[in-house]
Order: sequence, then C-alpha cells, then structure tokens
Amino acid sequence: MPDPFNLSPDPMLELNNIEIVYSDVIRVVRGISFAVPEKSIVALLGSNGAGKSSVLKAISGLLDLEDGEITEGSISFHKERIDRLSPEQIVQRGIVQVPEGRGIFDDLTTIENIRIGAYTRKDRERIRGDVDLLFDYFPALRSRRSQPAGYLSGGEQQMLAISRALMARCRLMMLDEPSLGLAPQVTKEIFRILLTINQEAGTSIFLVEQNARIALSISSYGYIMENGKIVLDGPSRKLADNEDVKEFYLGLTEVGSRKSYRHVKHYKRRKRWLS
Repeated sequence: MPDPFNLSPDPMLELNNIEIVYSDVIRVVRGISFAVPEKSIVALLGSNGAGKSSVLKAISGLLDLEDGEITEGSISFHKERIDRLSPEQIVQRGIVQVPEGRGIFDDLTTIENIRIGAYTRKDRERIRGDVDLLFDYFPALRSRRSQPAGYLSGGEQQMLAISRALMARCRLMMLDEPSLGLAPQVTKEIFRILLTINQEAGTSIFLVEQNARIALSISSYGYIMENGKIVLDGPSRKLADNEDVKEFYLGLTEVGSRKSYRHVKHYKRRKRWLS
C-alpha cells in the first residue's frame, strides 16, 4: 500500500498541541499533535482511559455535551480551523463520526436509518444510487432493509452505522472502537470493507481502536496514546514490528512476562521527549 504521508504533504485533518479538560479541572489529553492525510487510513490506538474518545469528541465538536473543552491548541480541516465550530457545521464540512455503541435508531428500519445519514444533502436524486452502492458494500443489510434496526445482529448494526455515515458523503469518517463486542470473523469482514471503501471511494478513515492488530493491518500510519499523550507513532507496518508494541498491544509475549509499558526503556525515552 502506498504511503499517503508521502503522497499528500498537506494533511486533511491536523491537530496541533491539543489539551482537553473536563469540568475545568480534569485534564485528559495533554498536548497531542497528529495529522490525517487525504485518502488515508490512520489509527489511534490505546487502552481504556487513554483519552482516545475525547480526541474524537474534540474533532466532532461534542465536548460541550460532557462539560469538556479544548483549553490549548487547534484543530484544522483542510487548513480551516474547526475547533470553534458547532457539531452541525463540522458535519457540513464532511467529517462524520461513527460512535462507540453505533448509535442507531432501534425502532426505525434499516433503510430509514440509512436515509437519516443524508439529511444534510441537497442532491436528492443521487441518494437512491448511494443506497444501492452501500448495499453492494454490505449485502447483509439489503435483505434486512425493512426490518427494525434493533433486530439486527451486532455486526449488522455496525455495518448500518458505517452506512449511515457514508450517506452523508463524508470526506473523513471517524470510527470509535468499531470492533467492540464483535466476533473476530465479523470484525475482520467489517475492516476488509472499510479498506475497500477507502480504496474505491477515497474516503479518509480515522480509526480509534483497542484492537491494535486489526487496526494496524489496514492503516498506513498509527499513533499510540497512554495517559493522554501520544507515546509512539510511525508507519503501521513499523509499529506492528516494534517489540514493545508486540508485547503490550498485540499480546505477543510469554505468559507471566507482561509488565507496565512505563518500565520499557523505549517508552521512557519517548515520554521524556514529550514532557
């Protein structure tokens, strides 16, 4: 896979030294910076509590809902600063988030959920064609188009949430833990389709994941967060070969030999550099 960081010198999305604070006192993200180039797949990895979801909420303009705010830094999308825009304005610029837990409307049918994704669009004549394209990506949804979404399986609901995001004709799709609660085979299939969407439609994808193995398998570049900071980043293939990543994020270690990441020399060097 070509490296989009070499092909696209101007990033689509850029976070510059972002700090996030909740309730005026709880600092959960500490001066992080990263970029998502156009037509790329970028992964943000880390365990629970690392601050990953807060980063997504900051990009989507949703921090206010939980008494959070960006206290330092800036977020830009195609060189336009967006951290002062409303969530609606951010969606209008082509950034759509697929939330953890999928956020579908259980009582609405599959097709009704999909069409909700197009509520900001003016080109009504093209919506039907886009629906057919989504059913090509996710054939399981075609036969369930008239069923209430609450009766779909977990994997089908995730497919539905992704389809709804794509109906907005988003330029950047952000996914919060898309593998959560799914069987490994279902997760593998969904990530395969995400890669196909990126390659065929050119949609940029920003993955927030705990499942480092599958996220690194389809992304071009990855960042690892711990305790609100980015502690390691690099091309995904390089991260997958990193011994520390293998031990602490891919589970490739001898039983009983696991230890805290903060005790790894490489991590301590990186953390001192970021301090």
